[in-house]
Amino acid sequence: MFWILVLNILFTSTTSVNYQTYKNDLPEINKKVIEYVESVIGTKVDRGECWDLAAKSLDFANANWDGMYEFGDEYDIRKTDILPGDILQFKNVIAEYTEDNAIFTEQLMHHTAIVYKVHDNNLLEIAHQNTGLKKNIVVITNFNPDWIKKGTITYFRPRE
Repeated sequence: MFWILVLNILFTSTTSVNYQTYKNDLPEINKKVIEYVESVIGTKVDRGECWDLAAKSLDFANANWDGMYEFGDEYDIRKTDILPGDILQFKNVIAEYTEDNAIFTEQLMHHTAIVYKVHDNNLLEIAHQNTGLKKNIVVITNFNPDWIKKGTITYFRPRE
């Protein structure tokens, strides 16, 4: 798993669709994934690879998955809302965004993350490890699918 982080600035938003907001409507399996993520933020999960966080989260939630890279039911974000607890699989992604008149670039060549919160304007807070911030520690950072200049993200909804 490879992640180069040139810079990732955390934004704050007063409007978010997160675990607490969705608590009654979020699928039970997604709730369990988020429960696991919250229990390991700031720690190293298994070997510290990005995939390990997704694997351990899905196992904790007793999800039905293939044990490889089919993390649940694949979906199209143009047709289905992204929810906390969903799994993202990045492939050859180069993302670019502007903050305070500066352009920042992120490369996510083969990386796995979990949606932690969903904010307005497609801004996601994602939980992941094996990043440029704290290499093998679970961190929460921001990502917006609109920032993608190249590459793909596959979106998975965990399944029971």
